[in-house]
Parts: sequence; C-alpha cells; structure tokens
Amino acid sequence: MDLDDFRWLLTDDGQQLLARAADAPADPLHAQTQLRRTADPGHVAAALTQVGLRRKAEAKFGDLAARMYFTPDGLEQATRLPVATHRSARLQAAQMETLVDLGCGIGGDLIASARAGLTCAGVDLDPVRVAVAEANLAALDLPGAVMVADATGVDHSPFDVAFADPARRTGRGRTFDVDDWTPPWPFVEGLLRRDACVKVAPGIPHAIIPAGVEAEWVSDHGEVKEAALWSGRLATTERRATVIGDGGLATLTEEDDPGAGVVPVGRFLYEPDGAVIRAGLVTAVAAGVQGGLVDAHIAYVTSDEAMRTPFARGYEVLEELPYREKALRAALRERNVGALTIKKRGVEVVPEQLRKRLDLSGDETATVVLTRVAGSGTALLVRPF
Repeated sequence: MDLDDFRWLLTDDGQQLLARAADAPADPLHAQTQLRRTADPGHVAAALTQVGLRRKAEAKFGDLAARMYFTPDGLEQATRLPVATHRSARLQAAQMETLVDLGCGIGGDLIASARAGLTCAGVDLDPVRVAVAEANLAALDLPGAVMVADATGVDHSPFDVAFADPARRTGRGRTFDVDDWTPPWPFVEGLLRRDACVKVAPGIPHAIIPAGVEAEWVSDHGEVKEAALWSGRLATTERRATVIGDGGLATLTEEDDPGAGVVPVGRFLYEPDGAVIRAGLVTAVAAGVQGGLVDAHIAYVTSDEAMRTPFARGYEVLEELPYREKALRAALRERNVGALTIKKRGVEVVPEQLRKRLDLSGDETATVVLTRVAGSGTALLVRPF
C-alpha cells in the first residue's frame, strides 16, 4: 500500500470514499468501475483494499475490525484479539505499567495493551505499518505513541516491559529458522534477560528456550496460534498451555503434571488440545481425566471416566474395528456408514485418500480414530461427547 494513498484515506474525502467503498457492489470490477467515476484510481484501490481487509479481519478483531486499518501482511502477522487480550491481562496482573512494542506492525498488541491500561509505545521499520498503527490507536480512541525506528537500536530500559514479535518471513516465504528472524534470535535472547515477552512460532524447539524463561503455548478455539516467551518477573513456570474458548480461558502448567503411564484403551478417548501437545503436557491431561496414554509416543489419552475438560476433546469408544483397509471397509459397510470422519495420529495415513478408497455410500455417519495402541496399529470407532 502506498503511504500517501493511505494518509489520504484518513482525510474527510478519504473517509467518504471509504464509506462508499463499503457499500459498493461485491464484485470487485463492478465496484472499481463505479467508484472511479468520481475518484482517483489509486485512492479507489486503497479504499477497496481496506474494505476487503476489514471484512477478513473480523475473524481476528471482531467488531473492532470495522473501525481499524490494515495492510495484507500486517493483518496476517497480527495476533488475534482474544490472544493479545490474554497476554495484556498477564502484564496487568504483574503490575506492569509501561510497554514498548519492538516491531509493532499494525498495532494489534498495542491496542490490547492500551485497552488493559498500560502506557504504550511502538516502533517499526515500515513507515506504512507505523501510519496504520497510529491510525488504529486514534480510531479506537486509545493512547499511545508510534514511530519509525529499528527495534535493535531502541533504548527500551525506561519501560517496565519490552514486547517483540519477530518477523518470521524472508524473501523466500515463511521461515522456521530463528537465525532468519527480524529482529534476529541473539536480539531476542538479549531481551529475555530482562522483563520481556516475545511472541514466537508454536513450533519453536524446546531446546533453544533459555533457562528461566517461561514458554506458553496458546490456542484459540482449538487452533494453536502462537507461543509466548516470558522472562524476568513475568516468568511464573517453565511450560504452560493456555486454551481460549467460548467458555473463557483455562491454563495448565507442568506443576499440574504428575505424569501418567500407558494403559489399555478404556471406555473413553481424549484428544488433547494442540497447545497442550506443544507444551508437552499430555500426561497432565491424562492425570486430569484419571486415565493414561494409549501409547508412550502418541498424544491420545484414554480413561474409563467421562469427564469434561477444556484441554481435550472427548470421545466414547464404541468398538475396535479391523485396522487393515479391506477389513475396515467391510466393517464400515456392514454398519451402513457413508459419511466418515477419519482422525489419525502416529500412523502413515492420508485421511482424504483413505476415505476415497473406502468408497462408502451408506446412510450413517461415523468417526474412526487410526492410531497406535501400545505400538500396534489400531482403528477405533468413536462418538464425540
């Protein structure tokens, strides 16, 4: 997005065009044709881009999206508001009053922190993202300052806490190598020697997390969204899994994990949330449902108890079916199954391909779990509860 075109959108004329773009026909070509009759093509493109991004952003920012501004990459990298709100609540609970966001992007985390009452400042290398972040704070009537600067050269010592969300993309696309992050990993390690919070990819290797730093994996409605590294006074445990759902928020730490062994498959099967798996706390779920693991290397839990837990989805085990494909097909056809959900873990199966090969056409729906039980391939017919 061009910086001048974006700044023009913030003028009275720009706001009028943005409102017209929101009411324009859904067909992009038709909308452009209609709006270009009275407006500059560059301005029209900027307005239509914002309208499209605002609609897309509703999944992350809810009702706030209609008043906010975005860039395509900024929206993609932005934290979902419920996740950012949780993080800001932790800062508030730790009595942090001032925060500097070192790489603030479009300002998603600044917004959450400002709403929590922290005094916030943000920096970013990209002038467009800085302009967007400023506009978002203003649009939501939130205090805060943003400026163009290199995060690695900013003196963050006057602030109670430093927050960073290193960019994990290069010219080749998304990268999982911490040496390719911007700011780079050595800078992150330096931040983590003080009171800081750093948002990282959920797949971050446990081995590179510095000693004394808390790693928290967060999922939102079943999707693992990020990991956050907490240091200094903000670190309260070693590993944490936090799950956010319609019922609120729940958290699990290694202090809740007495361990669990492998047990025979019981009446119920539990599929731990991805944040729990990433945090290495599957045995904590097993203990919580008074059960054990189906296999020492598989993230499925079993129990004879039907228990509701925010940390796993539960299934009633109806019966064990043949594991081999031909016999499995016969068993499912015998049960008049047509619509089949295939869940798998620890076995070389591509559910879409297997479903096609099974070629089922019955009237019943079913769920099959393909996994290893005590090292052996197993098929379990289950029913969600």
